Amino acid sequence: MLSLTCKTAIKAVIYLASKFETGQKASIKEIAEFINASEHSVGKMLQILVKERVINSAKGPTGGFYISAEQMEKPLLVIIFAIDGTEIFDQCGLGLSKCSATHPCPIHNDYKKVRDQFKEMCTSNKISDLCETVNDGLAYLMG
Repeated sequence: MLSLTCKTAIKAVIYLASKFETGQKASIKEIAEFINASEHSVGKMLQILVKERVINSAKGPTGGFYISAEQMEKPLLVIIFAIDGTEIFDQCGLGLSKCSATHPCPIHNDYKKVRDQFKEMCTSNKISDLCETVNDGLAYLMG
């Protein structure tokens, strides 16, 4: 359902959120190493997140990427919309272009339920909620 870039973006934002309390900024290299992703991909993806105001960046010797208190309270959905767009919650589970309630694919009804539940989870979970489990050692960003 989510693109690899979007999954990487979610991990990067959660990583930045886990640094919020200390006020530390993170470099592209640091983020890429921590979430086990290529620096090039992470750099491009972070630029999109900054442009969409999901995260912030600062230039200079003390620069880097960081997240504000206001951004911490945004739902996970803002990351998904910034990277994959809104259409992922309307797409067919089999990738058919004309799938609908009146012209369903074989998995339409079951997939729609899962897709709707996933959207609800992404709407109800704030970025701050997701970093808490990482900070507490109850969840991990690397496999």
